[in-house]
Amino acid sequence: MPAWSFALPVLVVLVATATAAGIVIANSSSKTPWVGSGHAVVGSKAPSFTSWDLNGNRVSLSDTKGRPVLLSFWATWCTACQQELPALQRIRDTYKAAGFTVLAVDYRETNATRMKQYLAGLNVNLETVIDPQGSIAAAYAVDIGLPVNVWLDRSHVVNRITTGAVPDATLESAASQVVGPAT
Repeated sequence: MPAWSFALPVLVVLVATATAAGIVIANSSSKTPWVGSGHAVVGSKAPSFTSWDLNGNRVSLSDTKGRPVLLSFWATWCTACQQELPALQRIRDTYKAAGFTVLAVDYRETNATRMKQYLAGLNVNLETVIDPQGSIAAAYAVDIGLPVNVWLDRSHVVNRITTGAVPDATLESAASQVVGPAT
């Protein structure tokens, strides 16, 4: 049997593997969120991050410097999120003049069209940040129990973390606390 008859199957496997790897790389997003070091701990500075919104625009926590921020981790499959997001919209609208910002961080989803439709169906237009690999969520210790809300004061120090469904009054109280008097 000629030597090429043994080499041919190996060559076919190598070409197929290289092609598959190329397809995976080509289809993966070049927009991978960047997350600074550290973890979210009440009383400590929040980890910085940069990602993208649902329209492909860059979003960084540093863009909100000097403003109180709520990082709300949510997903389209989260029933409690569906109930909470409209309340967060109302709270954001109430405190917007004081600089309050809500960054709705979508947990491990990649279909921007589906996310936009979901939010539109809830009449929510919060600034949305994508986190397809969960790297931002990992820095904020989010893995289960959505929604998770991380409340940051004007210095971006973590003021409070709430997990799971909470009453609207608790959300309102947390917002009032982080907004505080304008400086």
